[in-house]
Amino acid sequence: MDLEECAALVRRGDHLRRQRTAATDQADEVRRAIAELKRRVTEEERDVARLESGFSGFLAGLTGSRDERLTRERAEALAAWQRLAGETERLAGLLEDLAGIERELGRLGDAHAAYPALLAARERDILERGEPNAARLAELGVLLTDVGEAIREHDEARQAGLAAQREVAAVLKLLDSARNLSGWDMLGGGLVADAFEHDRLKQAERAVWKAQRALDVFARELADLGIRAKPTLPEVDTRWFVDTFFDNIITDAMKHDRIKQTQRGVQEVARWAERMLAAIVNGREAAARDRLRLLSERERLLVSPGAD
Repeated sequence: MDLEECAALVRRGDHLRRQRTAATDQADEVRRAIAELKRRVTEEERDVARLESGFSGFLAGLTGSRDERLTRERAEALAAWQRLAGETERLAGLLEDLAGIERELGRLGDAHAAYPALLAARERDILERGEPNAARLAELGVLLTDVGEAIREHDEARQAGLAAQREVAAVLKLLDSARNLSGWDMLGGGLVADAFEHDRLKQAERAVWKAQRALDVFARELADLGIRAKPTLPEVDTRWFVDTFFDNIITDAMKHDRIKQTQRGVQEVARWAERMLAAIVNGREAAARDRLRLLSERERLLVSPGAD
């Protein structure tokens, strides 16, 4: 293995270690969210049990509010379970990513250990030959390896950003459809509008988890470029189906407002992704200019070795 090849492997290893750190932080954050959701699920199930058979249920039955409260508590419990399932799946994806990073690091071998010795050997060779510009040419070789890796990292970040952008756009499309159907429902669309609206919202909820997965990958690529970010999509309220039990103009308006709030949250993430992609493009262009400058200097030294 020559110095240039080893240098490229070292840079790749550094990249993967930064990715591993970012993915580990993400996994730890999701684990904390899962712990909190488990606590929330336990509380929600306890509330349901109280209303089903406990003294609270007896009192609610006397006031005639038991069925309404029980329906809502069951909806809250189901929503917590669904959120827990989503975060659990998200954690599984992060752990899979970490395993892939570890496998690739293993394939890189001992480049980090070999690099100092190869660098020292190159230095001795340069000193022994005493050729004009030899030291600068060797330095340019290392710099070109570095800038090449920087371009690669920007390209990988851009691809991850575009993938995340597509998934977020899919969420927005579903929420836009749900909002339109909700507007129809407010105007008297009835059960048909309700059915279509709820279907879009369920699809949107699934799309949110897929988009969050893509955003997690994008955030790790950004971390590799020195940009720290934790893009998080808002929850899609999965309790809407309960409102059919209390269907009226007020609950229809509340549903419509919740959809719009969720949509605004997703739009903010979409705008953030667009800004990050623009920053990546600018960074990539700067790295490409550096590469051209270094290549030009190397060519000049090779064509006219005694010019300097």
